[in-house]
Amino acid sequence: MRIPAYVRVLTAGAAVTLAMGAATNGSGPVLLVANQGDHTLSVVDPVAGKEIATIPVGGVTGHEVEVSPDGKFAYVPIYGNSGVGAPGTNGSTMSVIDIAARKVVSTVDFGHGVRPHKPIYNAATKKLYVTTELDKAITVLDPKTLKIEGQVPTGAEQSHMLVVSKDGKTGYTSNVRPGSVSVLDMAGHKTITVIPISNSAQRISLSPDGRWVFTSDQTQPRIAMIDRSSNTVKQWIDLPAVGYGSTATLDGKYLLVGMPRAKQLAVVDLGTLQVVHTLDIPGGGQGEILMRPDRKVAYVSQYPGHQVAEVDLSTWTVTRTIDVGQRADGMAWAK
Repeated sequence: MRIPAYVRVLTAGAAVTLAMGAATNGSGPVLLVANQGDHTLSVVDPVAGKEIATIPVGGVTGHEVEVSPDGKFAYVPIYGNSGVGAPGTNGSTMSVIDIAARKVVSTVDFGHGVRPHKPIYNAATKKLYVTTELDKAITVLDPKTLKIEGQVPTGAEQSHMLVVSKDGKTGYTSNVRPGSVSVLDMAGHKTITVIPISNSAQRISLSPDGRWVFTSDQTQPRIAMIDRSSNTVKQWIDLPAVGYGSTATLDGKYLLVGMPRAKQLAVVDLGTLQVVHTLDIPGGGQGEILMRPDRKVAYVSQYPGHQVAEVDLSTWTVTRTIDVGQRADGMAWAK
């Protein structure tokens, strides 16, 4: 069933207030959005549904963002001005931003151009991981000292995005134009295997139960469903259009998949592996999909636009859009 163009729900702010508390007075979380075009980090009040601050990230250009476990700091790797595998500058740093102070307070220097991209903090290992594409590796840092502790080789070019299992033992990268997924032993700092997907693959996500890994084929309208127990593609899920980023709902029932070329979001029932809803997304192509902790809403960043769409997970409607910076991409929650 296709749900047509979005509906603006005027009472959405009140519902969020009841669920999350008032972000503007510091009692609730804020949504952070990395804006590639503006070289900024947007701070968004999810209650009011508006940007309340912009923070320069201190370089060109930050695509993704992660937050420290205490909610005080944001980590924004400075990728450079290129696309994946394309000519351009090679970023070599990561900015550490004090969210309350609204400024960069430290910089991690990787020592040479690595195009750092996706940061992930893992609670089990208490380590911060950053994809460093040109090293064909994941760089491991101590988030307290910001010291580099080593690298995990991916065995592939263009290891752009990363997910790590809850126990911190295994990592998975999407390797864009090799069109593969690397399986990584995070403690042993080694590549376990590389799984072929297609000529090109994008983005990666984990099911909440830890059983499945998902990545989108960029040559056909389908998404690969990788069985973690065997490290093989067990199922292809057909999509109405070529997919991009994906994220499962926190209850594990659905997988949301951005389809930038169609300017839509697909909702896959993970019980039947069928697309059960499609939503028109105002503003165009999708960047990233992030679930709100209360399980009621998903946010979809509008790369290459300047908005974040708020999706009600009970009605599968876009309830409102939030203006942020240009080329809105990576997102994270700050408590």
